[in-house]
Amino acid sequence: MKKSSQTRGNIRGRLADGTPNPIDLHVGKRMHLRRTMMGMSQERLASKLGVTFQQVQKYEKGLNRIGASRLWDVAQVLGVGVEFFYEDLDKNSRDQSPRKIAPTPQLSDGSEEIFDMDAWFRKDVIALIKAYTKIKDPGIAKNVLNLVESMAEKKSDKE
Repeated sequence: MKKSSQTRGNIRGRLADGTPNPIDLHVGKRMHLRRTMMGMSQERLASKLGVTFQQVQKYEKGLNRIGASRLWDVAQVLGVGVEFFYEDLDKNSRDQSPRKIAPTPQLSDGSEEIFDMDAWFRKDVIALIKAYTKIKDPGIAKNVLNLVESMAEKKSDKE
């Protein structure tokens, strides 16, 4: 007897309509982000993990969930802690998760933290981050950060 997609979806951690859990999508996007920032191909990551590149594609798109031990391996290969994959998880994703148990991060003024994860996947943002991480002088790095933050504040003031 074949199970309905709704039943299968619930078993595999998907939403009731069968779409991937937003948290799995977020983890996959963070995996893609880190791999891209390192200049690593899907094929190379797959080889290091002992899986096919198609499996890496499915992880990055959130189509296949990443088990705890595999996520540990991914973190080791990509040189980050496991928590990296959950950073900047937005309120909408947390609220859509079937379990809805994650608290909403709050800023010091009591407002909810809002962060546009899509910005991380723009080529110019990735290039900026790569260039910034190559700055060896901490003073220069701090000056660049201050410049970018002041420019962002100026734009926000005009909006």
